[in-house]
Amino acid sequence: MKILVLATDDGWNELTVNNNAVEWIRAEDVNAFFVHKEADACFNLNSDAAEINYSEIKKPVFIHCVIKTLKEINAHENIYRINGWRGFIKRDSWEVAGNISKESVTVLTAISKKYVSVPDEPGLIAARIIAMIINEAYFAKAENVSTEKEIDIAMKLGTNYPFGPFEWAQLIGIKNVYDLLMSISQNDNRYKPAELLQQEAIKN
Repeated sequence: MKILVLATDDGWNELTVNNNAVEWIRAEDVNAFFVHKEADACFNLNSDAAEINYSEIKKPVFIHCVIKTLKEINAHENIYRINGWRGFIKRDSWEVAGNISKESVTVLTAISKKYVSVPDEPGLIAARIIAMIINEAYFAKAENVSTEKEIDIAMKLGTNYPFGPFEWAQLIGIKNVYDLLMSISQNDNRYKPAELLQQEAIKN
Protein backbone atom coordinates (compact mmCIF):
# COMPACT_ATOMS: atom_id res chain seq x y z
CA MET A 1 0.00 0.00 0.00
CA LYS A 2 1.22 3.50 -0.91
CA ILE A 3 0.26 6.44 1.27
CA LEU A 4 0.89 10.06 0.38
CA VAL A 5 1.54 12.45 3.27
CA LEU A 6 1.64 16.23 3.47
CA ALA A 7 2.89 17.26 6.89
CA THR A 8 5.42 19.18 8.92
CA ASP A 9 8.48 17.28 10.12
CA ASP A 10 6.73 16.60 13.45
CA GLY A 11 3.60 15.26 11.77
CA TRP A 12 5.58 13.16 9.31
CA ASN A 13 7.69 11.62 12.06
CA GLU A 14 4.72 10.86 14.31
CA LEU A 15 2.83 9.15 11.48
CA THR A 16 5.62 7.15 9.88
CA VAL A 17 7.92 6.23 12.77
CA ASN A 18 8.23 2.47 13.30
CA ASN A 19 5.64 1.83 10.60
CA ASN A 20 7.22 0.08 7.65
CA ALA A 21 4.16 -1.91 6.59
CA VAL A 22 3.34 0.61 3.87
CA GLU A 23 5.25 2.70 1.36
CA TRP A 24 5.24 6.29 2.56
CA ILE A 25 5.48 9.10 0.02
CA ARG A 26 6.11 12.60 1.34
CA ALA A 27 4.31 15.32 -0.61
CA GLU A 28 6.10 18.63 -1.14
CA ASP A 29 2.80 20.46 -1.41
CA VAL A 30 -0.90 19.74 -1.88
CA ASN A 31 -0.51 19.54 -5.67
CA ALA A 32 1.12 16.15 -5.14
CA PHE A 33 -2.25 14.83 -4.01
CA PHE A 34 -3.53 15.24 -7.55
CA VAL A 35 -0.35 14.02 -9.26
CA HIS A 36 0.39 10.77 -7.41
CA LYS A 37 -2.49 8.74 -8.82
CA GLU A 38 -0.85 5.53 -7.57
CA ALA A 39 -1.37 6.43 -3.91
CA ASP A 40 -3.97 4.30 -2.10
CA ALA A 41 -4.70 7.06 0.45
CA CYS A 42 -3.68 10.60 1.34
CA PHE A 43 -2.99 12.34 4.63
CA ASN A 44 -2.90 16.12 5.02
CA LEU A 45 -1.71 16.97 8.52
CA ASN A 46 -1.06 20.65 7.86
CA SER A 47 -3.01 23.36 9.67
CA ASP A 48 -4.79 24.45 6.48
CA ALA A 49 -5.89 20.94 5.49
CA ALA A 50 -9.58 21.83 5.71
CA GLU A 51 -9.21 24.61 3.16
CA ILE A 52 -8.32 22.31 0.25
CA ASN A 53 -10.80 21.02 -2.32
CA TYR A 54 -10.26 17.26 -2.54
CA SER A 55 -13.20 16.54 -4.85
CA GLU A 56 -10.95 15.16 -7.63
CA ILE A 57 -9.51 12.50 -5.31
CA LYS A 58 -11.50 9.28 -4.99
CA LYS A 59 -9.25 7.45 -2.52
CA PRO A 60 -9.57 7.96 1.26
CA VAL A 61 -8.22 11.33 2.40
CA PHE A 62 -7.52 11.89 6.10
CA ILE A 63 -7.21 15.55 7.10
CA HIS A 64 -6.11 17.28 10.27
CA CYS A 65 -9.24 19.24 11.10
CA VAL A 66 -10.02 19.76 14.77
CA ILE A 67 -12.42 22.70 14.58
CA LYS A 68 -14.37 22.73 11.31
CA THR A 69 -16.81 19.93 10.58
CA LEU A 70 -17.04 17.93 7.36
CA LYS A 71 -20.42 19.51 6.79
CA GLU A 72 -18.96 22.99 7.12
CA ILE A 73 -16.27 22.34 4.53
CA ASN A 74 -18.70 20.48 2.25
CA ALA A 75 -16.47 17.40 2.22
CA HIS A 76 -17.12 14.34 0.07
CA GLU A 77 -17.71 10.93 1.63
CA ASN A 78 -14.08 9.88 1.17
CA ILE A 79 -12.81 12.65 3.47
CA TYR A 80 -12.13 11.91 7.15
CA ARG A 81 -11.37 14.28 10.00
CA ILE A 82 -8.65 13.36 12.49
CA ASN A 83 -6.85 15.24 15.24
CA GLY A 84 -3.41 16.14 13.94
CA TRP A 85 -2.29 18.15 16.96
CA ARG A 86 1.21 17.27 18.15
CA GLY A 87 1.21 14.15 20.27
CA PHE A 88 -2.04 12.76 18.88
CA ILE A 89 -0.94 11.23 15.59
CA LYS A 90 1.44 8.79 17.27
CA ARG A 91 -1.35 7.37 19.43
CA ASP A 92 -2.39 3.77 18.79
CA SER A 93 -6.06 4.76 18.52
CA TRP A 94 -7.52 7.68 16.56
CA GLU A 95 -10.83 9.47 16.65
CA VAL A 96 -12.20 9.57 13.12
CA ALA A 97 -15.17 11.62 11.93
CA GLY A 98 -16.70 10.68 8.61
CA ASN A 99 -18.46 7.92 6.73
CA ILE A 100 -16.26 4.95 7.66
CA SER A 101 -15.78 2.76 4.58
CA LYS A 102 -14.04 -0.54 3.92
CA GLU A 103 -11.29 1.37 2.12
CA SER A 104 -10.68 3.68 5.07
CA VAL A 105 -10.58 0.77 7.52
CA THR A 106 -8.08 -1.00 5.26
CA VAL A 107 -5.84 2.06 5.38
CA LEU A 108 -6.06 2.39 9.16
CA THR A 109 -5.36 -1.30 9.61
CA ALA A 110 -2.34 -1.09 7.30
CA ILE A 111 -0.78 1.64 9.45
CA SER A 112 -1.65 -0.20 12.67
CA LYS A 113 -4.20 2.31 13.93
CA LYS A 114 -7.33 1.41 15.83
CA TYR A 115 -10.13 3.88 15.37
CA VAL A 116 -13.15 5.24 17.18
CA SER A 117 -15.90 6.67 15.01
CA VAL A 118 -16.95 10.00 16.54
CA PRO A 119 -19.62 12.59 15.70
CA ASP A 120 -18.69 15.26 13.19
CA GLU A 121 -18.52 18.05 15.75
CA PRO A 122 -15.94 20.77 16.54
CA GLY A 123 -13.16 19.39 18.72
CA LEU A 124 -14.05 15.74 18.13
CA ILE A 125 -13.86 14.35 21.71
CA ALA A 126 -10.32 14.27 23.12
CA ALA A 127 -9.44 17.76 21.89
CA ARG A 128 -12.58 19.16 23.55
CA ILE A 129 -11.69 17.51 26.86
CA ILE A 130 -8.06 18.60 26.83
CA ALA A 131 -8.94 22.16 25.79
CA MET A 132 -11.37 22.37 28.70
CA ILE A 133 -8.77 21.00 31.13
CA ILE A 134 -6.23 23.55 29.90
CA ASN A 135 -8.81 26.31 30.25
CA GLU A 136 -9.60 25.33 33.84
CA ALA A 137 -5.89 25.29 34.63
CA TYR A 138 -5.61 28.87 33.40
CA PHE A 139 -8.54 29.88 35.60
CA ALA A 140 -6.77 28.26 38.55
CA LYS A 141 -3.50 30.02 37.77
CA ALA A 142 -5.26 33.39 37.48
CA GLU A 143 -6.80 32.82 40.92
CA ASN A 144 -3.36 31.98 42.38
CA VAL A 145 -4.49 28.47 43.30
CA SER A 146 -1.07 27.11 42.40
CA THR A 147 1.83 27.44 39.97
CA GLU A 148 1.95 25.99 36.46
CA LYS A 149 4.51 23.40 37.52
CA GLU A 150 2.50 22.28 40.55
CA ILE A 151 -0.73 22.08 38.53
CA ASP A 152 1.02 19.98 35.89
CA ILE A 153 2.43 17.62 38.53
CA ALA A 154 -0.91 17.27 40.29
CA MET A 155 -2.71 16.51 37.03
CA LYS A 156 -0.20 13.86 35.99
CA LEU A 157 -0.16 12.17 39.39
CA GLY A 158 -3.92 12.40 39.90
CA THR A 159 -5.07 11.25 36.45
CA ASN A 160 -2.02 9.45 35.06
CA TYR A 161 -2.09 11.79 32.05
CA PRO A 162 1.19 11.90 30.09
CA PHE A 163 1.22 15.71 30.34
CA GLY A 164 -0.12 18.38 32.63
CA PRO A 165 -2.45 21.07 31.23
CA PHE A 166 0.28 23.68 30.72
CA GLU A 167 2.57 21.07 29.14
CA TRP A 168 -0.32 20.12 26.83
CA ALA A 169 -0.82 23.78 25.94
CA GLN A 170 2.84 24.14 25.03
CA LEU A 171 2.84 20.94 22.98
CA ILE A 172 -0.40 21.65 21.12
CA GLY A 173 0.04 25.41 20.82
CA ILE A 174 -1.96 27.82 22.97
CA LYS A 175 -3.43 29.51 19.88
CA ASN A 176 -4.86 26.16 18.71
CA VAL A 177 -6.46 25.64 22.12
CA TYR A 178 -7.86 29.16 22.14
CA ASP A 179 -9.31 28.85 18.63
CA LEU A 180 -11.09 25.61 19.55
CA LEU A 181 -12.50 27.07 22.77
CA MET A 182 -13.73 30.14 20.93
CA SER A 183 -15.46 27.97 18.32
CA ILE A 184 -17.23 25.74 20.83
CA SER A 185 -18.10 28.60 23.18
CA GLN A 186 -20.30 30.15 20.50
CA ASN A 187 -22.86 27.48 21.37
CA ASP A 188 -21.74 26.51 24.87
CA ASN A 189 -20.62 29.21 27.30
CA ARG A 190 -18.83 26.65 29.48
CA TYR A 191 -16.00 26.69 26.94
CA LYS A 192 -15.43 30.45 27.10
CA PRO A 193 -11.64 30.95 27.24
CA ALA A 194 -10.09 32.14 30.48
CA GLU A 195 -8.86 35.71 30.24
CA LEU A 196 -5.28 34.65 31.00
CA LEU A 197 -5.39 31.98 28.29
CA GLN A 198 -6.75 34.52 25.85
CA GLN A 199 -3.96 36.95 26.67
CA GLU A 200 -1.29 34.31 26.03
CA ALA A 201 -2.95 33.22 22.79
CA ILE A 202 -2.99 36.78 21.48
CA LYS A 203 0.71 37.20 22.33
CA ASN A 204 1.48 34.10 20.32
